[in-house]
Amino acid sequence: MIVGVPKEIKSSEGRVGMTPAGVFELVKNYHTVYVQSGAGEGSGFFDKDYQQAGATILDTIEQVYAKSDMIVKVKEPIAKEYDLIQEGQIVFTYFHFASSETLTQAMIKSKGVCIAYETVEDEEGTLPLLTPMSEVAGRMAIQQGAKYLEKPVKGRGVLLGGVPGVAPGRVLILGAGTVGIQAAKMAAGLGAHVTILDVNMKRLRYVNDIMPSHVVTEFSNEFNIRKHIQSHDLIIGGVLLKGAKAPNLITRDMLKEMRPGTVIVDVAVDQGGCVETTKPTTHGNPTYIIDDVVHYCVANMPGAVPYTSTVALTNVTLPYVLKLANMGWRSACNLDKTLAKGLNIVEGEVVYEEIIKTFHWESAVA
Repeated sequence: MIVGVPKEIKSSEGRVGMTPAGVFELVKNYHTVYVQSGAGEGSGFFDKDYQQAGATILDTIEQVYAKSDMIVKVKEPIAKEYDLIQEGQIVFTYFHFASSETLTQAMIKSKGVCIAYETVEDEEGTLPLLTPMSEVAGRMAIQQGAKYLEKPVKGRGVLLGGVPGVAPGRVLILGAGTVGIQAAKMAAGLGAHVTILDVNMKRLRYVNDIMPSHVVTEFSNEFNIRKHIQSHDLIIGGVLLKGAKAPNLITRDMLKEMRPGTVIVDVAVDQGGCVETTKPTTHGNPTYIIDDVVHYCVANMPGAVPYTSTVALTNVTLPYVLKLANMGWRSACNLDKTLAKGLNIVEGEVVYEEIIKTFHWESAVA
């Protein structure tokens, strides 16, 4: 199979769909790999590294799409790429269709085979291709939140870890999944007081078992959320519904109950956000303020640490890329039910039920 790795063109995105090590494995399995010139530079991988691994370097993104049977990338295609996708071409990436009807319609029109990293799901219900980026984003959420709590950027002026004689900052985490646990680890490591909410008691018991005593758990409901937002300095949105839009757990009216300078980091922004006032931002302009509450809603947070993110992502995607290249998408998905869960749109038809529900469509083809 011919596999193409284009340069990401989303704003401030330094990740790349595959490392040279991943290319080497594909070439070793007798596949052809085309990499767009400069695609890996943001992650510290250069054209010569890919050439040494066996890839052919192409000058333009148009050439990569035109020559490839499968495109392997990181972020969802943006408008400039829509017309480059060919009928029957496999596109393997993060799509997050529930957050964009425009993207969904464009991929239906393309008649490509859209396999979404974020819905590949194993027998235990975990999301192996989303996990590493959730780990990165969860840890970064505290790193960024701590920075935006500083007064020069309109935060409350709170040091999360406190100092002797001064109480530590308070962090509220919505969701005890991968993002929530990684955020809790980072916040606890800084010495902050952490409250983590979830509706899954099994997850809360797990958090209670593994975290230090200054990380406390409570059941998530509107009453508890309204209670805690009044006293916490940093709020992390880490709620995920597989393939569906995130629920609005914090509504616009709740912002008035928060103290001025409170910071919200909504990691769920890729799925529409779990805060009603969430709107996607970029690394170049990451925050905005509503009712004196600082919102950090960067839609590609792991893109700020592209080397770590690219290596972590290739570690988990490569086995699936190899299956798709070796067998074709039909055989690979028939034999691997985990990979089959990643099928979202196939040659003009929506095959992932949550997308249809999100947009309230009556049929699989919009």
